Amino acid sequence: MTTGGQGSAPRTLAEDLRARDDEALVRLLRARPDLLSPVPNDLTQLATRASTRTSVVRALEHLDRFTQQVAEALAVTADPCPYETLLTLLTGGPGPAAHGEPLPPETVEAVTAALPRAVDVLRARALLWGGDDRLRLVRTARDVLAPAATVPSATGLGPSVSEATAGMSPSRLQEILADAGLPATHDPMSAVTALAGLFADGARTAALVGSAPDDARAVLDRLVWGPPYGEVRDATVPVRAADAVTPVQWLLARGLLLPAGQHNVLLPREAALSLRGGRAHRTPEPTPPAVSPVPRTERTVDLTAAGQALTAVGTVGELLREWQTGGPAVLRAGGISVRDLKRTATALDLTEPQAAFWLELAYAAGLIATDGEVDEAYAPTPAADLWLQQPAQERWAALAAAWLTATRTPGVVGTRDAKGRALSALGPDLDRSLAPRVRRRTLRILAELPPGSAAAPDELLARLRWDRPLRPGADALRADLLRWTLQDAENLGLTGRGALAAHARPLLSWHSAAELSAATVAAAGLLGPLLPEPLDHVLLQADLTAVAPGPLMAPLAETLGVLADIESKGGATVYRFTPESVRRALDAGRTAAELQDFLTAHSRTPVPQPLSYLIDDVARRHGTLRVGAASAYLRCDDDALLTELLADRRAAGLGLRRLAPTVLAAQSEPGVLLDKLRAMGLAPAAESADGDVLITRADARRTPPRTPPAPVTDGPPVPAGPLLGAAVKAIRAGDRASTAVRRSPADSAAPATGPTGAASGDGLPRTPAADTLATMQAAVLSGESLWIGYVNAEGSASQRVIAPVRVEGGYVTAYDHTVDEMRTFALHRVTGVSELAEDSA
Repeated sequence: MTTGGQGSAPRTLAEDLRARDDEALVRLLRARPDLLSPVPNDLTQLATRASTRTSVVRALEHLDRFTQQVAEALAVTADPCPYETLLTLLTGGPGPAAHGEPLPPETVEAVTAALPRAVDVLRARALLWGGDDRLRLVRTARDVLAPAATVPSATGLGPSVSEATAGMSPSRLQEILADAGLPATHDPMSAVTALAGLFADGARTAALVGSAPDDARAVLDRLVWGPPYGEVRDATVPVRAADAVTPVQWLLARGLLLPAGQHNVLLPREAALSLRGGRAHRTPEPTPPAVSPVPRTERTVDLTAAGQALTAVGTVGELLREWQTGGPAVLRAGGISVRDLKRTATALDLTEPQAAFWLELAYAAGLIATDGEVDEAYAPTPAADLWLQQPAQERWAALAAAWLTATRTPGVVGTRDAKGRALSALGPDLDRSLAPRVRRRTLRILAELPPGSAAAPDELLARLRWDRPLRPGADALRADLLRWTLQDAENLGLTGRGALAAHARPLLSWHSAAELSAATVAAAGLLGPLLPEPLDHVLLQADLTAVAPGPLMAPLAETLGVLADIESKGGATVYRFTPESVRRALDAGRTAAELQDFLTAHSRTPVPQPLSYLIDDVARRHGTLRVGAASAYLRCDDDALLTELLADRRAAGLGLRRLAPTVLAAQSEPGVLLDKLRAMGLAPAAESADGDVLITRADARRTPPRTPPAPVTDGPPVPAGPLLGAAVKAIRAGDRASTAVRRSPADSAAPATGPTGAASGDGLPRTPAADTLATMQAAVLSGESLWIGYVNAEGSASQRVIAPVRVEGGYVTAYDHTVDEMRTFALHRVTGVSELAEDSA
């Protein structure tokens, strides 16, 4: 906690910022990045921008509850406010409160301990300036937190006596003074001061209230802690103490209530503070709500989370395989239809909300995107192929990093927007800028608990509310985001049984893209030892199934996924071989011998005879029929098979007719003909115009290279450290130029003129070329800095503070304080030069 003396007290926020070091300015710009858009010219402009209403409101919304309470207390007291007065506003005066119990000693102690930190936070964010003897809240913050209108402040206090009596007649003021037991004054200003002084004195106010009827004290009880407004029949009719009949009239006569309109009265701020015992808040909250740890076994948590991480990677991989030949079409408004979401959920054996989560996660990670065709559809991206080849722990780390930074919120899929339109998966309007903050903050709270500890959702929500109070609408969204965060973190393997896993902790400490990349590497390194080693074998069963007792190596899983269908998933995956799945492998270019060799090489059990018969039987029939383009034709060496096909009623709709003993023509397209024949139990093969079998591969459909969707934030991002340092140096240099005391040779001469001889009013220094050259050469020898005006090649004029190093050939090489680097300036573009006075050098 810093203390400023009266002699060094800054007069403005700009002066206060000017006295801070570079590190303090970097902290300010990091906490309020909106102040850098664009980079201010000097510290005066920075202070002006920091005092704008939009920036102040955004800064106040990012404070914790107690720091907000400190700012609210400063807003309802006199400006400037000594530190001791501020402490009294938060803890109360020495006597008991007239309304409400005094704070417990432990609360007073906690407020006293937490107040220095809160003051430092407000000061660091330029919401508060001045020393501890003269704390000044930025005027805009005061207007936001304690408006003078009929809207009560966040403390529940109303306007001051001065604000509430504005416009009241002088005679009515004197009547109130008389009925309150105060002597008459000579002017309205002194009358307001006297009445405010009465209410600010706790003892005198208590004595006045003590003489009130019980009903009048009951009225004050309802107003003292806010809201301070009450509704009456007619508040503007003047009432004297002798004529007061009702409790409200008794209070109006003595100024304890003041008119706030024809039908409203208010309790003035000074009176309310006295009745509260000097406290601005009924319940200060100096410490965050406790989050009680729910103990778990640390090893169990890590293993549970690791198993879920492996399941997450497998689910996304299965999604990519499901869409590898092309995903659903894109709706006109964006996203996929409800029917396509249901179809995908069924294929993945998930519920629709779960399917929406994995779809959005793959989309955020850049693994699926739209293909950009005329009939636009979704498909895996080229990045998905690279992702599938990575080890499981690296694939998981990429998914976790995408989830932490994404603003898209799959939990809102299926709800409706403000216009009543349904929100679809992968569609627009799913971004919620609050989502990344809630995710990271929730996981960080879990990280603060003992390792392996979970927490109750209600306690986590209370902690989030203290960390950053929000408006009611946003708070409702935050409650939903917390629920989704806990569920998604469990599904993704960041937590196990509600507790943060060890491999998730590195993902919580980063501030830039480079740091996040390093964090994902560290997280993957911790997860790797917890995952089972990928297997290179399966167990073939006599019932045409294969059991994978664990995760398979990528090439084996890919090939087996084409050759067989997944029947069940879990700790062990069961694959089933069917005629259709074997034909699928043959369509992909494999031969029967290759399939037999593949199974023999990767099975720990002998290849069962039924499976060998199945492969040979499908291969023997595969390609017997050939489908080409006529519209379509069938070619077969077995004319008896073609005769049988012509007689089959199921082929009636294909429009078949014989052209030759071994050739049939069809009126259907080749693709339709292939599908129909396969549905009839045949195994046709497509052929090219040259008569070769066409090979179709499952991974043929990919989008062009796509970048993941950018998060949609509610403000500018925090710049990296080097950029903040460069911005501070530029602001310092501009401030030095704008506040420097110049010592120009032309000060005592005729008015300065520009290059054309006209008087210069642009603020740039103007000196003759000979004087400019001489001053530059002298500065090289003395090492002094100079203030110059410079016009670049585009004709833009600027002021700079430079330290000349060398002058030769019509150019000066100097260190430019504005950009913090060496630069070369053409002398003929220098409008003039001025030395900096010693007190500003």
